Amino acid sequence: MKHAAHRATARKGARIGRLVSPPSASGSQVDTGVDDALAAKLNEVAPPTRRSIRLAAKAEARRAHLVTGSALTVLVGAAASSLVMSQARNDASIPLAISTGNAVVSSAGSLDSTMYGRNTVSRSEARRNLSDVSQTNEGSWQLGDEGLDAGQMSRSLANNPAVARLMDVNQDVIPSGFNPNHATGDSGNAYEFSQCTWWAYTRRHQLGLPVGSHLGNGRDWAASAKALGYWVDDTPRNVGDVIVFQAGQEGSDAFYGHVAIVEKINADGSIVTSECGAVMNGKTYSRTLTNVHALQYIHY
Repeated sequence: MKHAAHRATARKGARIGRLVSPPSASGSQVDTGVDDALAAKLNEVAPPTRRSIRLAAKAEARRAHLVTGSALTVLVGAAASSLVMSQARNDASIPLAISTGNAVVSSAGSLDSTMYGRNTVSRSEARRNLSDVSQTNEGSWQLGDEGLDAGQMSRSLANNPAVARLMDVNQDVIPSGFNPNHATGDSGNAYEFSQCTWWAYTRRHQLGLPVGSHLGNGRDWAASAKALGYWVDDTPRNVGDVIVFQAGQEGSDAFYGHVAIVEKINADGSIVTSECGAVMNGKTYSRTLTNVHALQYIHY
């Protein structure tokens, strides 16, 4: 009895391995002669099965989901950074929401789950979103001249703070090119006790103002001070100015001259002095002088 021929055609899409014959009655198999390399080539051109198509589609969907999720994470981070920068500069022009396809990222920088599937936000929703992250700034500051009193800042480069304060007062009349840090000539009080020069040196130190130790007799002080760089002229300007009298001037000694200190400048231009002399035994006296411009004054 003849048996029907065995159907050797493989199921569509089946993979081909090394081909062998069915087992014989003795249990042995005969190689069909198709090697592994040929089987691999045949498998490459074999039509895909429905199962392989489904598996490939699922794998592609997973890859697309991962790519979309990564892109959304980057976009959310960028939106958060943009919000922080806009809050720092009070920028009202930043968009309230950013559309990301099926989701909306609010300006707060996070995925708004209540808006999933929508591409727009209402004004009320945007205000609620911003209220969660906005910060109130009730103060303001701007750079400019308004409200700034530049006169309160010292313009002087003087190392001596007392001189710096006086230079701010005298800034409109200080000689051009004046150096406030000139040599002072100060090495201590070298003047004889109770002399007018002794008192002038002592009083200047009390006021924190510079003064030389070897300026000579009273009549010589203006020239000696000017040689060191002091500002000297014929106008009393500040409390502490040294008044220089030439010999015999305003009752001063006919040979040595005299020095005194300005203690007050009156509204009418007259000045009140503090002075000392050999006969005063270290005590001082005061007088008011009106012929002020006939004298010379050492400022600083």
